[in-house]
Amino acid sequence: MIFSSISFLFFFLPLLLLIYYLLPKKIRNYVLLIFSVIFYFFGEKWYVILLILSCFINYIMGIIIEKKERKAYLVLGLIFNLSLLIYFKYTNFFIETFNNIFNININTLNIILPLGISFFTFQNISYLIDVYRHDTKSQRNFLKYATYITLFPQLVAGPIVRYKDVENELETRKESISLFSEGIKRFVIGLGKKVLIADTIYNLYSRILLSEMSTLTYWLVAVFFTLQIYYDFSGYSDMAIGLGKMFGFNFKENFAHPLVSPSVTMFWRRWHMSLSSFFRDYIYIPLGGNRVSKFKHIRNIFIVWFLTGMWHGASWNFIFWGIYFFVFLILEKFFLSKYLKGGLLSYIYTFIIVIISFVIFSITDFSEIIIFLKGMFGINTNLINAQSVYYFKISLTILIISLFGMGTLIPNIINKMKKGGLNKVIEYLEVAFIIIILILSVACILSSTFTPFIYFRF
Repeated sequence: MIFSSISFLFFFLPLLLLIYYLLPKKIRNYVLLIFSVIFYFFGEKWYVILLILSCFINYIMGIIIEKKERKAYLVLGLIFNLSLLIYFKYTNFFIETFNNIFNININTLNIILPLGISFFTFQNISYLIDVYRHDTKSQRNFLKYATYITLFPQLVAGPIVRYKDVENELETRKESISLFSEGIKRFVIGLGKKVLIADTIYNLYSRILLSEMSTLTYWLVAVFFTLQIYYDFSGYSDMAIGLGKMFGFNFKENFAHPLVSPSVTMFWRRWHMSLSSFFRDYIYIPLGGNRVSKFKHIRNIFIVWFLTGMWHGASWNFIFWGIYFFVFLILEKFFLSKYLKGGLLSYIYTFIIVIISFVIFSITDFSEIIIFLKGMFGINTNLINAQSVYYFKISLTILIISLFGMGTLIPNIINKMKKGGLNKVIEYLEVAFIIIILILSVACILSSTFTPFIYFRF
């Protein structure tokens, strides 16, 4: 079950909201827990047992770590969580790599990757570390801890929600009409990003890739790779944040207009912020961060970006993608920072670097990546042809909409209008806009085929 499906929008969510708000506050966490388990079961069937087992073991480990205050118990908990992640996500990758290196043929295992394992594993890890550091107390009620981990808005594709950020809301959150309406607005905006923009872009570039490619269409598809991933994942994050608000939770932002950044460093401060902050707080800083020698500082950055690539998928292109960003972050830190002053060239530089990165991200075969990159720079391909002109023309509308939507222009205009005393007008326009987006999104869902969220595979 996905958020952009009829079964979720018209059956699961309305039924949950009805039951949730009809029942007393003291049992609402358990309503969320039951429905979250059902939600996961729809997608993963009996892997829900693995999810509950993971919750229980981390719940027990949290109590033990708080009582004993010994690093050995934290290490034991980390080993358990990382072992689950490595087995399900990386076992076949290691076997295939071993086969390629030694030219042998060990059979891969029939392992199906559980939905959201990267996300709920990192949440369990952050909880154990925070308990060990005394940043939070261990949760003594297993059902409340299970509610935190399984909470369906963020369970299968994030954002990575830390226990200490929702600890109080698990105990005593306050639902309100204003928060609920804000949640609906945020959810519908995310739905529109996914259904109206990301899926449209996917359908377009899937057709373009079947045509005779030119340099123009290679660049068009590369831009579309970037925009689709942004609108798909930021749309999911918007929907998760909106759903959280409907139930009284305030999840942290996960995106802050990253595609209009003046540097790669700034891009990663704004893109998938829950993941970036996880690696910063639990790996980079404990390794010494930048408070060490230059060699160790570079080593720390390399470790973080190697692991960032690994986290995204069991494939060498993801590892190379992480190392690619490591190279540019090092260049910026030690050589380019004085040139990146926030002018137009800085934004163009960053956007091009990011576009190329998502070519590497989107194509798993290295030989195909090389062919694609050569095509982008006019090697062994025509600069333009009749098909590329045709596809550019039919793509122009969605390209303009998505490029405008990724920046701050529209929010800035709205804020200026509000400051100019047009609050009521803006409120009415926002309501009309949300209704139109919802109607168009539902119409698209009814008439289109199933398109899963990109980050479901991570």
